[in-house]
Amino acid sequence: MTTRGFPARIAVTAAVALLAVTLVLTTSLNPWYTLGIGALLLVVALTFREPIALPVLAMPALLLVNRVGGALSVSDFVLFAAFWPALLFCRRPLSRSMRHLLWANAAYQASVLFTVIANPYLANAVEWLHSWLLVGGALLVGWAIGAAGLARVGVGLYLAGSAVVTVAALAQFAINLAAGTVGPVYLNEPFLMHKNFIGCVLAFAAVVVYARPRWLRMNDLLCLGLFGFFLAGVLVSQSRQALIGLAVAIAVIALRPDPTRRRSKLVLLAVAVAAVVVGVLVQDQLESGDQANSAYQRLIWFGESLRIWEQYPVFGAGLRWWYTDRFSQQFQPPNAEFEMLSSGGLVGLVGFLGMFLVMLVVLWRVDRRFGTLAFVLVLMRFVQGQFDLFWVAAQVSIPFVLAGICLGAQEHVRQRHEDDESAHRGFALTARAAS
Repeated sequence: MTTRGFPARIAVTAAVALLAVTLVLTTSLNPWYTLGIGALLLVVALTFREPIALPVLAMPALLLVNRVGGALSVSDFVLFAAFWPALLFCRRPLSRSMRHLLWANAAYQASVLFTVIANPYLANAVEWLHSWLLVGGALLVGWAIGAAGLARVGVGLYLAGSAVVTVAALAQFAINLAAGTVGPVYLNEPFLMHKNFIGCVLAFAAVVVYARPRWLRMNDLLCLGLFGFFLAGVLVSQSRQALIGLAVAIAVIALRPDPTRRRSKLVLLAVAVAAVVVGVLVQDQLESGDQANSAYQRLIWFGESLRIWEQYPVFGAGLRWWYTDRFSQQFQPPNAEFEMLSSGGLVGLVGFLGMFLVMLVVLWRVDRRFGTLAFVLVLMRFVQGQFDLFWVAAQVSIPFVLAGICLGAQEHVRQRHEDDESAHRGFALTARAAS
């Protein structure tokens, strides 16, 4: 079935009709239902015109981490909704690099399936599906956007959403400063964002505009201004892992030669300064003797994670074990490896590290015009996960969606080049036959 084929149009028409009937039936019940279904009608109508409309429109909504029904967020539900049109209508066949990423993710999911079987409880199975969506589903959504030639629109919408978050963070910092407070920024309604979430997602936006690959067709001066803007948002969040991840990403981009542009190495000086500042802050916390600060608390949780792992060394205690009543501890380990060790055991940890190793190697070998940005985004998430929670809604899905867009954009450019060559050959044959 093609993306604009007859069966797809029939299915979309049926969906529109069903939603229209539902709209009529619910109008008298609740105006919010009417508004929501009206939005769905709009999205379905756009999907009828452009099958990848929902994944594209979902980009800014991936930033919404407000909880819906306990453990899941708005971002999770938006990604789930965007996954299905991406799966049904994305360009096929997938590129070799994309297939390798999805197989690496599938291998990880197979490794943690053992802990799902060994620890039968609902949160375990739900998180297994959730983690697959956050990585594999996100990659496929990004691929669909990029391969459809909508990379610039999708990334632009994400940057627009990040700009709104940045404005809110800077405004909150100004309010805090006026009240004599210079601590980290936390956002209340309607965003409900923790400082580390603010820092990490704005760091992704900052690295996109710093890399500014040619295929995004973004103005260099605008990107420079946006980089400073997003960096200001990261700084007021005071998220150390976001700063470290951003510093590593910028260092890789600056040191890796780019055939399409020249980059100044002076930025490495700023990277070194940022690393020193973060190191000093952590050292001060450890030397303060205050066991209630974040550095000491992490050390305590690391020890608790190891004690739980010792009870379940091979397959772990189960994904989201902290949601069960089997343990007195109720915390998510603030480190990717400690979380995987305690929840998935040695088998899960090997699968997790293997997934990232394969993905990074694959992305490093992709054409630098597309692969460098994808590589540093995935690397950033891995680095960020060394200093705080790893499996957290949008903080995982956003870099993988953006990486998928990079690979999809590469496929779109390749396909367009082949079409142009085919058209040129056809024109030449026609001209030769006419002569």
